[in-house]
Amino acid sequence: MKRLMLNRSLLLAVGLIVGCSLGLNLRALLPTIPVQATATEGHESFAIATGLIDDRVEGLFFLDYLTGNLTCAVISPKTGKFNAFFRYNVAADFGGAAQENPKYLIVTGMANMVRGRSNFEFGRSVVYVAEVTSGRVAAYAIPWKSPLQAAGQQQGGALIPLDMQAFRAPLRD
Repeated sequence: MKRLMLNRSLLLAVGLIVGCSLGLNLRALLPTIPVQATATEGHESFAIATGLIDDRVEGLFFLDYLTGNLTCAVISPKTGKFNAFFRYNVAADFGGAAQENPKYLIVTGMANMVRGRSNFEFGRSVVYVAEVTSGRVAAYAIPWKSPLQAAGQQQGGALIPLDMQAFRAPLRD
């Protein structure tokens, strides 16, 4: 009986070792897929969202419903402090339907925008702002300068409006 238990224990140990070895070796052969996650949260008078700016940092987007100010802040990996700020007031983009009591939603999405002739590249994320009463959605991009970020220098400017579309008819009182 003792011998049977010893054989089972030995076989179990050998099986675990062989299984772990095979599993670890197979993992090295399989391609890895990087996972990117963004977050969005809203409250009564503001919303925040995160989105990838370049390969090393993400931005924090803050939309103030009361003023219509959309701000993107980016932390420097070198200092751990916010060193890039981009701003834009979205209220005028949504016109009269959103003037009295705007109801905004924001999310971010990935975009690999063409650089063109400008002295900046676009950030990797686009922020989408929807205004419920107007039924419109607008997209905004970040004018990003990777060399400034790599050097730990501050940067900023205005977010760039890309496009706006109506996704349903405006709400009427």
